[in-house]
Amino acid sequence: MKFLKGTRLYSSLTGTCPVCQKTYMYEEHNAYKLSKTLLLKERCDHCFLKFNMEPSFFFGAMYVSYSLGVALAVATFIIVFFFLGIKDKLYILLSITGVLIVLMPIIQRLSRNIWLNIFIGYDRRKANNTREENLMENPPMMTKK
Repeated sequence: MKFLKGTRLYSSLTGTCPVCQKTYMYEEHNAYKLSKTLLLKERCDHCFLKFNMEPSFFFGAMYVSYSLGVALAVATFIIVFFFLGIKDKLYILLSITGVLIVLMPIIQRLSRNIWLNIFIGYDRRKANNTREENLMENPPMMTKK
């Protein structure tokens, strides 16, 4: 996926920082560790972008998640009905439900990535700067936990 580097699509699909695309945004790489699926790091290690912008910022990701879920449900229906030839409505419903349940952690992360990339884009200068140059330019605010 190197050919996509520097695009919003790359950051959305890989879960890297939208500004520099060097730091993975989530605490845990495995989306199926359900207790840690949505835990974001506080800041990017390279450009110091704060991932949690404001309270309730990711509520808008629900709309993206809904769209991804509908797209997957339609794709599952087409595969089951037309390619596998299953015509029973119950089996079709169970297939769609199963796919959505199994892929829910991936859908949740992908929708957050897309939502964040709608508002923040790639910055070649910050990506090419060293960590120290980014720190001098934009020092992170001290936050209380």
